[in-house]
Amino acid sequence: MTDPATYRPAPGDIPTDPGVYRFRDAHRRVVYVGKARNLRSRLNSYFADPAGLHPRTRSMVTSAASVDWVVVANEVEALALEYSWIKQYDPRFNVKYRDDKSYPYLAVTVGETFPRAAVVREAKRKGTRYFGPYGHAWAIRDTLDQLVRVFPIRTCRDGVFRRAGQVGRPCLLGYIDKCSAPCVGRISPEDYRSLVEDFCSFMSGQSDSFIRSVERQMLEASQRMEYEDAARLRDRLGALTRALERNTVVFDDSTDADVVAVAQDDLQMGVQVFHVRGGRIRGERGFVLEKAEELSTSGYLERVLQRLYDDPEVATPAKEVLLSSPLEDAGPWVAWLSSLRGAKVAIRTPQRGDKRALMATATSNAENTLRLHTARRSSDLTTRSQALRQLQESLALPEPPLRIECIDVSTLQGQDTVASLVVFEDGLPRKRDYRSFVIRTEGADDLASVAEVVSRRFQAREARDEDDDKRFAYPPGLLVIDGGAPQVRAAQDALMAVGMGDLPVVGLAKRLEEVWVPDEADPVILPRTSEALYLLQRIRDEAHRTAIALHRKRRGKRATSSVLDGVPGLGPAKSKAILRHFGSVRSLRAATIDELQEAPGIGPTLASSIHDVLHPADTKAPAGHPGADQP
Repeated sequence: MTDPATYRPAPGDIPTDPGVYRFRDAHRRVVYVGKARNLRSRLNSYFADPAGLHPRTRSMVTSAASVDWVVVANEVEALALEYSWIKQYDPRFNVKYRDDKSYPYLAVTVGETFPRAAVVREAKRKGTRYFGPYGHAWAIRDTLDQLVRVFPIRTCRDGVFRRAGQVGRPCLLGYIDKCSAPCVGRISPEDYRSLVEDFCSFMSGQSDSFIRSVERQMLEASQRMEYEDAARLRDRLGALTRALERNTVVFDDSTDADVVAVAQDDLQMGVQVFHVRGGRIRGERGFVLEKAEELSTSGYLERVLQRLYDDPEVATPAKEVLLSSPLEDAGPWVAWLSSLRGAKVAIRTPQRGDKRALMATATSNAENTLRLHTARRSSDLTTRSQALRQLQESLALPEPPLRIECIDVSTLQGQDTVASLVVFEDGLPRKRDYRSFVIRTEGADDLASVAEVVSRRFQAREARDEDDDKRFAYPPGLLVIDGGAPQVRAAQDALMAVGMGDLPVVGLAKRLEEVWVPDEADPVILPRTSEALYLLQRIRDEAHRTAIALHRKRRGKRATSSVLDGVPGLGPAKSKAILRHFGSVRSLRAATIDELQEAPGIGPTLASSIHDVLHPADTKAPAGHPGADQP
């Protein structure tokens, strides 16, 4: 573990310009990439007191051994360079995306003399125009089958196309009028190019004009009594209509927007994207990203936008980008997206109307994406069994740990120290067995706190109460400590003291996600993609979340309740009511007696008593007053 102070740059050496920075480890590998409007201000924040840093940030700065940066002209250049470096270095402390699958696109090879339409995945080739992504391959294949009846562009592979030209005979699609057969010269390159452009225009949202044109031609043919032509145009109109039915109608107007919605928990964020063109959903996708960075919802949305518009040839920004949550600073993103589109792009969060309703649908899909991803990894019986089996093999346990308990300690400068104990059975949380501990030892450090919790959890059976006997009738198959080797040794010593020395105990360190085992000099390194590591991370993070929530609750209760302690006639319910009314302790202290009476349930006498307690100096009698002390 590196001390960040050993590689901290002198504050005067860091410029105040916008830029992008890289943290590197001892082997010069990039472990984190970030951008900043003011490099000096942002980098200095990483070298504050490590105890006050977010656990993810603390793990990053203690894993790094150096930091460097590049100054750029503005924030738009900064975000472009940042994402370029993230793709290049793949830093392990940056956001990790977990696509459950590759999504199908409808691709048109517009760079060729006779472009071809095909369903592909992972759109990346230059000189190709992409439409989508689509949620299901069958939907886009069916759409393409309908459209080639109206726009008969080729769908054959290049080898088939060349062979047909050599023999002078088209393939089957040319005979059944699903291809204009440019391979044998049935259509000129100019007319074929026009056909391809019409196809691309229809797919990009300009569908109403084509439908009206076909309807008009059909009526004209019928009036001329050319019924065979009218029937053929009727079939084309039906094909266009069926193709449009594959794309959900969203708006009556020609709305052009990308809808991005997110749903999140403590560990992951589910993302749902709808591409709306011409008032219809032309493509959609959902994916999950792991929260590897200390970012706000706005920060993670920025990461999503970076990835979404990584290749403007694949995903050109729409006129509007609708987000489920606003960005903290949208200016640079508007400039960047506008430069990609070549026209003005608006970023906003819809508040009402049809767009708000569509955003609610997208958010629901994002929640479902996150729920399904979590369920597949944590609720599937096969996956859970695999994780427990991997833990047994990696830790040399006598049997799979069907019950796992995890302990985490939370404190702030030694005050209000608390701990949580969470329980997982068969790989699933058993919340009714969770326990919270208030550390009783005065001035206990992290190791002493771990030892106290372990001792209290595994105390002698006769010392337990009846409820504990029901919930903890048998020991766990594995005890996990949130920490490294020192915490594991403290837990092991406490287990030995209570006669439970044979209980398996390990520590999961956040720095490199190493698994520490008692009396071992080196940690056990589980593969980053293993189900066993994912289960341990989930248990550890659940314990951390529970401990943090308890610590904040106790700290907040102490900070607010102590202000009104000693007020005669003021109980807990009225204390909460008056604090809720004023919103903060500062506002409460600034209130006059008349303003205090405006709070619910506070009369003149009680308001005066509260004011006297909050302003004790004001109640002293002035000099010379009959009640003042006389010399």
